[in-house]
Amino acid sequence: MGLDIPPEKPTTTGILPITTTTNNPSTKKKLTLIPLIFLIYFEVAGGPYGEEPAVQAAGPLFAILGFLIFPFIWAIPESLVTAELSTTFPGNGGFVIWAHKAFGPFCGSLMGSWKFLTGVINIAAFPILCIDYLEKLFPVFNSGLPRTLAILFSTLFLSFVNYTGLNIVGMAAITLGIISLAPFVLMSLIAIPQIRPHRWVSLGQQGVKKDWTLFFNTLFWNLNFWDTVSTMAGEVENPKKTFPKALFLAVIFTCLAYIIPLMAVTGAVSVDQNEWESGFMAVAAEIISGKWLKIWIEIGAVLSAIGLFEAQLSSCAYQVLGMADLGILPKFFGVRSKWFDTPWVGILLSTLITIAVSRMDFTDIVASANFIYSLGMLLEFASFVWLRRKFPTLKRPYKVPLGIPGLVVMCLIPSAFLVLIMVIATKIVFLVSGLMTAGAIMWYFLINYLKAKKWFAFANGDEIEGVEVMQSS
Repeated sequence: MGLDIPPEKPTTTGILPITTTTNNPSTKKKLTLIPLIFLIYFEVAGGPYGEEPAVQAAGPLFAILGFLIFPFIWAIPESLVTAELSTTFPGNGGFVIWAHKAFGPFCGSLMGSWKFLTGVINIAAFPILCIDYLEKLFPVFNSGLPRTLAILFSTLFLSFVNYTGLNIVGMAAITLGIISLAPFVLMSLIAIPQIRPHRWVSLGQQGVKKDWTLFFNTLFWNLNFWDTVSTMAGEVENPKKTFPKALFLAVIFTCLAYIIPLMAVTGAVSVDQNEWESGFMAVAAEIISGKWLKIWIEIGAVLSAIGLFEAQLSSCAYQVLGMADLGILPKFFGVRSKWFDTPWVGILLSTLITIAVSRMDFTDIVASANFIYSLGMLLEFASFVWLRRKFPTLKRPYKVPLGIPGLVVMCLIPSAFLVLIMVIATKIVFLVSGLMTAGAIMWYFLINYLKAKKWFAFANGDEIEGVEVMQSS
């Protein structure tokens, strides 16, 4: 963050670097390159867990091709957008700032609501996933009050860990990432001598009807959320250099973590395609090497879920802080802890909503979250292109080496996939997503009413971390 530059000394771009009003502006940045890579990894993947339905839906050949090709269609464009905008506007809030600067406060608020709802719904799934794996070892967690209390206390404990600071969360992400990936590395090495390449083709040719909806949703679910780490850009050490490196390395790391175990297991294990449901990787580990490796992978799944929870809760909490800095939320939403300098109000709000959502049926709710996420991404791509046009001479520490026509093409390809995801949604998903969007719009007008009545203190929405646009005289 730079010093305030007085209006009488404008730059040639008409954009002024400014300092955000924060509770602790002198705080040293906590996230360096390696922890940031693992946080991005847990924002997106957390391991090969969850890629199995792609094989069940279309066979191993299409699954392998999907995880090879889809990163070029989706992961790389989204990462490039995130790298450019996060380094140009390096403040907490990420995509909320981008939409706000491109199209104004209404779009910033709408983006914030869409992405926040998506985030907290996803977070709620991870404690449930932990308990689902633990119940195999401790059947008491199968149902009833013990299960409810286990989900509640695991959520509260993991939220407290998040409260202790991003330095702790970042180091935990490294540890969890290494431990949860280790059994897959070992399984892949053991499986290599057993690989028979014809299985990659023959397994998908057994007359099983292909479920393209499940296939594309699985790819989308496993390879999205590259932009969510942008909400913590204000906490990154030297974000203008660190973010592009971290995103580049995280894309390679994540894609290899998916494709290597997938190719190894589908080439080494000959089973019916229908058996490739979620969790089959643990079964395959037992077939390849023994029960000890299966147990290790199941433990890794729990650790992966913990890492996913911590990374995504951090993003949601810092997004709330960034929205408070923008004036989209009252100032008290940006309050930080005196002990750990973490946005405790954002953590508390996200945790409470997560606990409430954890009691609901996830099938249509999660599908609705994907639909809303798609709406947010369409707005994000539009903001990216429009900011290039709106501020053509703005200094961009990292810049995608394309002109506006090239950027439009780059964004149209993943946008077409987003539209496909939305078109194949069910009627209930349309209904739930519509209600959530209506609520987000009502929230914007409620905030404006509260501002007009001066019932709460709000930050100046034009003064955000990154840049301030000078008003023309």
